[in-house]
Amino acid sequence: MFKKKISFEAIAFIAVLVLVFVGIETTMGTANFFKTLMLTAHDLLINTVFFIMAVAVLTGAFSSLLFEFGVADLIDFFLKPLIKPLFNLPGVAVMGIISTYFSDNPAIIALAKDKRFMNNFEKWQEPLLCNLGTSFGMGLIVSTFMIAQGNKMNVNLVPAVIIGNISAFLGSIVSVRMFSFFTRRKFGSVKKEEMLIPENYYRKTRPGSFMERFLEALLDGGKSGVEIGIGIIPGVLVISTFVMMITFGPKDPTKGYQGLAYEGIPLLPMIGEKIFVLIKTLFGFSNPELIAFPLTSLGSTGAALALIPKFIDLKIISPNDIAVFTAIGMTWSGYLSTHVAMMDELGYRYLTGKAIMAHTFGGLSAGVIAHLMYLMVF
Repeated sequence: MFKKKISFEAIAFIAVLVLVFVGIETTMGTANFFKTLMLTAHDLLINTVFFIMAVAVLTGAFSSLLFEFGVADLIDFFLKPLIKPLFNLPGVAVMGIISTYFSDNPAIIALAKDKRFMNNFEKWQEPLLCNLGTSFGMGLIVSTFMIAQGNKMNVNLVPAVIIGNISAFLGSIVSVRMFSFFTRRKFGSVKKEEMLIPENYYRKTRPGSFMERFLEALLDGGKSGVEIGIGIIPGVLVISTFVMMITFGPKDPTKGYQGLAYEGIPLLPMIGEKIFVLIKTLFGFSNPELIAFPLTSLGSTGAALALIPKFIDLKIISPNDIAVFTAIGMTWSGYLSTHVAMMDELGYRYLTGKAIMAHTFGGLSAGVIAHLMYLMVF
């Protein structure tokens, strides 16, 4: 795609940049702004990114063992009968759920490149794989990270995380079903040949003894966790730093801005206060600052997770919020940053807008369901 060298968007971008810089400079001061920018990014890298990477390495190793020794196939066996009635997709679609839950959104693309796998789907069902996979991306990492925060909050967060997982599953149904309304109208129902993956197909395993397979699976899975950890660094450092700086004000209001980490202009809380009645009703949030998590999840789940420790330090987060964050974090796992690429890989880029619209409602539904379930259980 080519654009003119001198265009309106260049002028508009410079104008917005100057406007933002002047607003920040007059509020925080230039020196404080840049000092806070660097210190926040550095603290996020050291204390959050590496923690998430450690979680990703451990969950990656665990996931690899599940696949190597057939546990994932066992899960597939039990879940497959549910896929058709719930999602109106072939049973093999559960492979997409499992692979993305144990890794990240793009894992569904690897399956989509397999003609044997794709031959199970009708034309109108193929684009739905994008919303299905995105609904479960980084699911195990998000869940494990949330549970680990229980020590800081002095509360057992396992029930809240379980509620979040169930709600994300229900939200994925909303997303896929809503998107299927558009795809079915466009493509109609055209049956393909009988599926090319037999029900009793053999799974691939590594060569060698049990212990050799165990160690190889463990290390290979750990490596995939490192890749995920490295992959979230740009999102966390860029998006989270920006979100932090429009969420929290000066650390000590009596002293004003000191150029400390996590200081900034509390713009998001101002917006949150305007719609606080709505977000409290829908999600049960107790503080307007918490709106930062779902907004950040739209671009990067890893970046959104980086907000949790700060919320805990400020004591503005509750187990209900953890349940809602788990549901939204999984369902909205960076879909604005991955949907275009994933739909393009599937060959349906022109349907990206409708896919995003459906997934937006899916994420909102997941958050609302998590809040209602938490109220019913506790």
